[in-house]
Amino acid sequence: MKKATSEFEKIVSISETDFEKYTIEKRNEIVDFHLKHNKSYQEFIGEKSFSTWENLPIQTKKDFQKPLSERLSDGCTLKNVYVNKTSGSSGDPFIFAKDKFCHALTWANIISKFGWFDIDFNTSKQARFYGIPLDFIGNKKERMKDVLKNSYRFPIFDLSDKFLETVLVKFKKTNFDYINGYTSSIVLFAKFLQQKNIVLTSVCPTLKCCVVTSEMLFEEDKLLMEKQFGVPIINEYGASELDLIAFQNPKGEWQVNSESLFVEILDENNNVLPNGKEGRIVITSLYNKAHPFIRYDIGDIGILDEKSTFKKPILKKLIGRTNDIAILPSGKIAPGLTFYYVTKSIIEDDGNVKEFVIKQTKIDTFEIEYVSELELNENQILTIEKAITTYLENGLTFTFARKEKLERSKSGKLKQFVSMMK
Repeated sequence: MKKATSEFEKIVSISETDFEKYTIEKRNEIVDFHLKHNKSYQEFIGEKSFSTWENLPIQTKKDFQKPLSERLSDGCTLKNVYVNKTSGSSGDPFIFAKDKFCHALTWANIISKFGWFDIDFNTSKQARFYGIPLDFIGNKKERMKDVLKNSYRFPIFDLSDKFLETVLVKFKKTNFDYINGYTSSIVLFAKFLQQKNIVLTSVCPTLKCCVVTSEMLFEEDKLLMEKQFGVPIINEYGASELDLIAFQNPKGEWQVNSESLFVEILDENNNVLPNGKEGRIVITSLYNKAHPFIRYDIGDIGILDEKSTFKKPILKKLIGRTNDIAILPSGKIAPGLTFYYVTKSIIEDDGNVKEFVIKQTKIDTFEIEYVSELELNENQILTIEKAITTYLENGLTFTFARKEKLERSKSGKLKQFVSMMK
């Protein structure tokens, strides 16, 4: 972390006039590195060198649907890199890796951005609205991490009024400095406070800000949260396989991470669009030597502000990051991201399941559509059903449908969970 923090500070100190040169040098360096040291990327490119940046092919999650060990660079093993899984919120889950310096640089960046709002990761108390594994070992590991991060986690699998009442009681008893978590879950808490006519800072005066992530933040929801929490609402946009992508700065601008990422907006023919034009968000990780993410189509549509520069790109608009809510027969309410924890039982590091979506067709019925090389067997289906029952409730009905391809939204992105109840 010391090395990464020092490097991050050096990057931040680069002048506006020199930043374009820095970006071009770093993106060329990372491509050269992977063309020399990553067999998977060599095969993807089909060459051992490249002529122009614009001619480099676009990567998607489909290109990573093979065992992680086959995608790692020379000298990298599953034991000496950081390994994690994406949430699969786009319907394309996969396992990825970062080298440890790259992972540390991610955290140096996050710590710096939160510092804009007087949040110190070493001392500030976090109210965390996230999911948590329900198995004993996984649960204990996450709880231990929360203790080390000075965080208290509110599991989001049940967001009924009864549960939110316990959340409110915890805020009354705890000097929280900030809220962090999934947008839809925190919005539901704000609506609960609205019903009770309570402003959160009246019962928790130490609260400084609220950072929402993982899902679209709509303006009306932001205004509601600002009113009911009594603190600034900060919009975070990130991807676990990459880094923090954009973070709202104190001026209210959605500032793109230019320190460790290079963000482009492309049209349907992979041409770079000028600032102000809507297109596909394509991102290059400038420091990840363990695993190539080079001109990687993240599956989102967005617009860079006309006033963007190499050093300070501004995300003007992000399109299509939202999840529905599941309402169950018992009255229990669970956000769509609950299914992140269910997908862990489907994701295997053999690349079998390529894509999936879960649709709630009736109040007690869910249809799981998936694309795979092999049909899910009875044991795998039982595992999935057991996981969903564990996270949600008994008495639910599931159907499984293997598809050649899945229907996509206008933005080209899959929604992992869709409610057909509305």
